Amino acid sequence: MAKRCDICGKGPMRGNEVSHAHNLTKRRWLPNLKKVRAQIDGQVRRIKVCTQCLKSGRVVKAGPRRVAKPA
Repeated sequence: MAKRCDICGKGPMRGNEVSHAHNLTKRRWLPNLKKVRAQIDGQVRRIKVCTQCLKSGRVVKAGPRRVAKPA
């Protein structure tokens, strides 16, 4: 599973973890992704979206699913 936002393309960042003694070790910062049912081009699809895209309103979330009850 790719750790990448389907809307803005935000992905993992790399850098160093710095200890108190200033020892450097490589580490990754992963984006805060959520699986969301969203409306894209009139269709409801499940996509991975970062929380900044959700908060800014770049994603239109789909309404609740309508399940027909048997008569």
